[in-house]
Amino acid sequence: MMIYYNRVWQICEHKLGREVYRMDQKARKAALRGITYGLYLVGTKDESGVNAFAGNFLTQTSFEPPLVTLAVKAGTRSQQQIASSSVFSVNVLESGQKDMVTAFFRPLEVEENKLAGYEFYAEETGCPIFKDALSFFECSVVDRLEIGDHFIYVGEVINAGVHKTGDPLTMKETGFYYGG
Repeated sequence: MMIYYNRVWQICEHKLGREVYRMDQKARKAALRGITYGLYLVGTKDESGVNAFAGNFLTQTSFEPPLVTLAVKAGTRSQQQIASSSVFSVNVLESGQKDMVTAFFRPLEVEENKLAGYEFYAEETGCPIFKDALSFFECSVVDRLEIGDHFIYVGEVINAGVHKTGDPLTMKETGFYYGG
């Protein structure tokens, strides 16, 4: 027996050809926005150069070997660079660096060794590592999955470093929403 609790139901077709589910779209959005996220600068590169974007779909998925999983919007320059080079960097930002992460919500051009006015350098992968970040790690892609409107990359951490200590930036702190 299904109880609808006086909600407006809409049909939601899943792009993967699975069953059609009935769901309250507002409830779905609110529920998925309850997932907590950090907010990071993800560095990418290919033969055309380097790039970085604000990312939040990231989690550690294994201790040994050290693996993280990153979801990247399909068809973006950064997604195409990761697909081409099989490497990426993750820069952990400090609480209060909302202005820095906001600068990476749009396409960027490299100016000398700066992106959006923020200085970076390269190590093992050649992907941008930002001097103003708390810490960073670099990954080599070991697996990928195209699903929905994102690519999911599993990256093995091959290099890491700490610039300073502090609390990491979170989505909640910024008031931004990406999900739902």
